[in-house]
Formats: sequence, structure tokens, C-alpha cells
Amino acid sequence: MKEISPQLQNQIAQYQQLQQQLQLLASQRLQLEAKLREVESTLEELGKLAPDTTIYKSIGVLLVQANDREALKKELEEHLETLTIRIKAIQKQEKALGGRYEDLQQKIQSALGGPQAG
Repeated sequence: MKEISPQLQNQIAQYQQLQQQLQLLASQRLQLEAKLREVESTLEELGKLAPDTTIYKSIGVLLVQANDREALKKELEEHLETLTIRIKAIQKQEKALGGRYEDLQQKIQSALGGPQAG
């Protein structure tokens, strides 16, 4: 049986760490995308309401009446923009880490699948 060199052990450790980071980023992105859809839906529904409809907004565990509909709409649009920026940043990280991940995967497979030393 071929022994695994310290360099290969290090690459495998890096590979596993990248895999965990990619999983974490994917999870964060999915959560942010769900929030994004929720805010988009809220804005859409807000636009459908009659001008005299009483609106409430959530603050922690409380619901309070929102008297300024335009301020609330602006707040939601800013939240939407922030979420979009965060999602794009995570996607960029995922792409960069994904490239490193695939590169390490090829190096490890090459080292493990290479010719056996006699």
C-alpha cells in the first residue's frame, strides 16, 4: 500500500475545509434567497393594497401600525438591495472556492491514482 505524503495529507485537509466552506456558503445563499423572495412578495402585495388599508410591520415580536406607507416601501426596497448585494458576494465566493476545490480534487485524484511506487 502506498503511503500518503504529508503534502497530500495537507491537500486532503484543504479539500475537506473547502468542501465545508462551500456547503456553508450554499446554505447562507439559500437563506438569503428565501428572504429576498419574501421581501419581493411583500413589496408586491403592498402595491396591491388600497391606499386606506391599515398596514402593520413586525418589530421583533411586536406588530406595530406603519403610518408612512412610502417610508415602509423604501425600507423594504433597501432591504431588497442589501440582500441582492449579499447574495452576489456569496455567489462570487462560491465561484472562487469552487475553482480551488476542483483544482485540489484533480491534484488529489492524480496523486492517489498515479502509478504505484514499487
